[in-house]
Amino acid sequence: MRKYWIIIVIIVLAAFIGYSYLYKDHRNIEGENAQYSLTAEQIHSEFNIDPIVSQNKYLNKTIEISGNVSEINENEITINEMVFCQFSEKTIQQEIKLNSKITIKGRFIGYDDLLEQIKLDQCIIN
Repeated sequence: MRKYWIIIVIIVLAAFIGYSYLYKDHRNIEGENAQYSLTAEQIHSEFNIDPIVSQNKYLNKTIEISGNVSEINENEITINEMVFCQFSEKTIQQEIKLNSKITIKGRFIGYDDLLEQIKLDQCIIN
C-alpha cells in the first residue's frame, strides 16, 4: 500500500513540474531593459554582413531601435523601411506621425530575407 502512495506522489510531482515548465508566464517587454540599443541602419548593416550570426545574436532578445517612421498601419509601423514593428494595441496611429523620429523597444523575432526587414513584436514606444 505504501508503494502506491509513493508512486502517486511521484506522478503528481512530475505532472506539476511538467506543467510549470510548459506553461510559463508571458514576458513583459515593457518592464524589461533593452539588451541592445541601435539605429535601424546599424542593425540592418549587421544583417547584410552576416545574417546567421546576427540572427543568433538578437533572437528573442529585447532590443531598442531608433529611426524615422516610413509606414504606419493599424497596429504596426516600419522604421526606415528596414525594421517592421508590431504593437499589441491598435491605437498607435494617433500617437505616431509619418517621417517622425521614433525609438521603439520590442522583442526580435526574426529577419525576413525576401523583404530584407528586421521583425519585432510586442513593441512599445520609448
